[in-house]
Order: sequence, then structure tokens, then C-alpha cells
Amino acid sequence: MTRLANKTAIITGAGSGMGREEALLFAKEGANVIATDINEAAVQAVVQEIEAAGGKATGLAHNVASEEDWIRVVQTAAETYGNIDVLVNNAGISLAVGLLDTTIEQWNKVMSINLTSTFLGMKYVIPVMQQNNGGSIVNISSIAGLTGSSGAGAYTASKGAVRMLTKAAAVDFGKDHIRVNSVHPGFIETPMSAEHIQNKQMLQWFLSQTALPRVGQASEVAQAVLFLASDESAYVTGVELPVDGGVTAK
Repeated sequence: MTRLANKTAIITGAGSGMGREEALLFAKEGANVIATDINEAAVQAVVQEIEAAGGKATGLAHNVASEEDWIRVVQTAAETYGNIDVLVNNAGISLAVGLLDTTIEQWNKVMSINLTSTFLGMKYVIPVMQQNNGGSIVNISSIAGLTGSSGAGAYTASKGAVRMLTKAAAVDFGKDHIRVNSVHPGFIETPMSAEHIQNKQMLQWFLSQTALPRVGQASEVAQAVLFLASDESAYVTGVELPVDGGVTAK
């Protein structure tokens, strides 16, 4: 029995990294996947991969900071599959710039892509879920949303806000059978982090922070997201789930 049979899931940032792995895994587990990304060519390649494996997916170009784009994506999902059961707010950017060196333009960009996108996704998906007796929302935060992260004030602030927005939504919409949880990846090997992980000094620093003696894989984050999206976590809401190899255990 597939774990997401007959469920429809929107996954943002699905063109690469963790979002790509989530889209492939969700489709394998029976979901109808609405895969979105700012890079339309990348997300269409993921859709082709899903369809070649016998899965169902629709790829959409999507600027997650745009309210207009969110309205279009949600309408397309509802019209194509009749429902939205799962939302994964995965799209995000990093910014390794110290607080005093961060420009207002950089601050606003990080907040719009990491935080405002999460707000907009929930704002437009939750009414659909309310009409269809519930659903599951998984917001991708970071270990930086749990502890202070040196040299990345804007990023840390955005991910901390995602964590608390998740809890607020879990409290507000639990009565509608809508579960809202956050996932907090640690040092995960993705195209966005590859440059740092391939640097031997940086890699050694990462490994000095983890309890497990390696960095994580995007597919391992996808498995945690799948658990929260599926009915296996039917009584889990408002939690933060670190997938960090033990960084935050210290």
C-alpha cells in the first residue's frame, strides 16, 4: 500500500535538492504531485522523471514570493486533481552575510522567499483543505530556526519565523483537521550546499558539529517530510523535526 495514495501534494522548490527528492518520493508513494519552481526547465525535468517511472505530476513555474503566482498554483492544483491534501513549503534561499553587512534589499529578498512564501502558501491552501476535511502542511525551516547561526542573521531570522508561524497555524487550524509541522535540516548535501561541502575545511567543520559522522542526504530529509505528510503522523501537529545528524542534540 502506497503511503500517499490518492493524495494531491504541492511541493515548492521541486526543481532541485530536497524539493526534487520530495517530489520523486511522493510520486513513488502514490501522490499526485504539483511540482513548482522558479526554474521551469528544472521542474519540468523532474516531472518527466516522475512520469517515466509511472507517477503523476504537473510542473509549474512559480515565484513563491508572488501572491498572484500562489493563487494560480492553488487553482491549478484544485482544478486538475479536485483537492489539495498536502502542502510542502520547501523553496528557500540562503544568505551567508553578517547582520551588519546585510543590505535592506538582501533582508527583504530572504524574508520574501523564505517566510512570506510560507505565509502565502498556507493562506491559499488552507481554505481548500478546510473544504475537504483537512490535510497536512510541512514547512521546511532549518537548524538555524532552532539555534543561533553565526554570520547569517537574515537567514536565521527567516527560518525561526517559519518555525513559529508553523506553530501558530497548527493551533489555529487543528480544529479543521489540518496538521502543520516544520522540518529542520542540518548540513545536507544539495546543489546549494555542494560548494561548501566540497571544501575540505568546511566539511571538517560541519562534521565537527554533528553527532553522526557524515553530512546528510536530501533523500533523508524527504523521508521525514513524507512521514509528516502521510497518515502515519495523524496525531502529530505543531512540532519541529530536526533532520540534522544530531547537531541540535549538543
